[in-house]
Amino acid sequence: MNNDIQYRPAEEIAKYQQAKLQEALAYLQARSPFYREMFEREHIDIAKIKTVEGLRRLPTTTKADLQRRNKDFLCVPQEAIIDIVTTSGTLGQPVFFGLTENDLRRLAYNERLSFETAGLTRADVMQLMTTIDRRFMAGLAYFLGARELGMSICRVGNGIPELQWDTMLRINPTVAMVVPSFMCKLIAYAKQAGIAVHHSSLQKIICIGESLRNPDYTLNTLGRIIHEEWPGLKMFSTYASTEMQFSFTECEEGKGGHHQPGLIIVEFLDPAGRPVKEGEEGEVTITSLGVEGMPLLRFRTGDIVYHATAPCACGRNTLRLSGVTGRKGQMIKFKGTTLYPPALYEVMDNIPEAVNYVVEVFHNDLGTDEILIRVGARQPSEQLEKRIKDIFRSRIRVAPVIAFESIETIQAIQYPAASRKQIKFIDKRGA
Repeated sequence: MNNDIQYRPAEEIAKYQQAKLQEALAYLQARSPFYREMFEREHIDIAKIKTVEGLRRLPTTTKADLQRRNKDFLCVPQEAIIDIVTTSGTLGQPVFFGLTENDLRRLAYNERLSFETAGLTRADVMQLMTTIDRRFMAGLAYFLGARELGMSICRVGNGIPELQWDTMLRINPTVAMVVPSFMCKLIAYAKQAGIAVHHSSLQKIICIGESLRNPDYTLNTLGRIIHEEWPGLKMFSTYASTEMQFSFTECEEGKGGHHQPGLIIVEFLDPAGRPVKEGEEGEVTITSLGVEGMPLLRFRTGDIVYHATAPCACGRNTLRLSGVTGRKGQMIKFKGTTLYPPALYEVMDNIPEAVNYVVEVFHNDLGTDEILIRVGARQPSEQLEKRIKDIFRSRIRVAPVIAFESIETIQAIQYPAASRKQIKFIDKRGA
């Protein structure tokens, strides 16, 4: 791998990726049952695909392909598989991925680059606030990346604010890997326990699973809450997925997650599969580089983002991604308005009376989308319901149905026993 390629001129980065792409295509043709069949069916001569732009001649791969023909993506014999993980199944049935020894090394290298992008060094001590089990790739990746960088790491896992604070006060970590909404629980616990958060050793958090920023890189509601409640704490967003076996991580500038050209090729496509321009929403579409077990070619992730190509003030010349603005399979058409769940979260996160909530989408008798927001509040009332609806109308022009339930009921929905992530969105349209 070329660690310095991210700082090289754009033309040099493009040539580097072209060479990596040709290696990846040759590997897929030789090893992948799914892609070898696709090349034959589409009469694709991979020798003629010389550039990243030339990839557009190839069909894209979808989550449905992975679900339907999961094992046909495997490029190595079973005995070469060291670790088996699955996707979270947010938009369908979970898909398994098998990783070889080299894939685990690549995963560690990727996370080391991510941590270095956020300014971490071997002198840091990391508190891992995400699970490392439950078939979850990310937790293992963070552990391996910390080892690769040489950091100390304390594997606390997710949840249990009391244990997290006990660890922070005993171990004195300088950085934490965490889902950002969990920081709000840590802050609430600290207030109850009389802990001064700004006197803790924690200096940085690397955040997964939820965005901290708006598309213009300003802090969104969640980011502002953490920033205001924990002064001086530096926050870095990272965007990743099991399918990508890769993560885009922010630098100190906080202007989007940086691409690592030696590990992945990324395109941004509209619904028709055409590339979008900067300033337009596009679906993240990736091609694996250097993956042995289950590499993917032009895989449509379903995640909608903005991208930027201008050089960053940090010195890197790689493209950058905004936080995820929505997921293709979660798009809602409600009373003539097209929106994604994060737009609803942004409203609800600004309502202090709403302790927790879950967004449900379903089809009404006419077959069109309806939105129900189940809200946990300490003092529910008609006045609060009206105020929530008025805020929705002022922000997104339409108001969903609001139903108050106990805080405990919503908590149980958000954190089911078998889930690796907090659940805030339930799509019943396919039920």
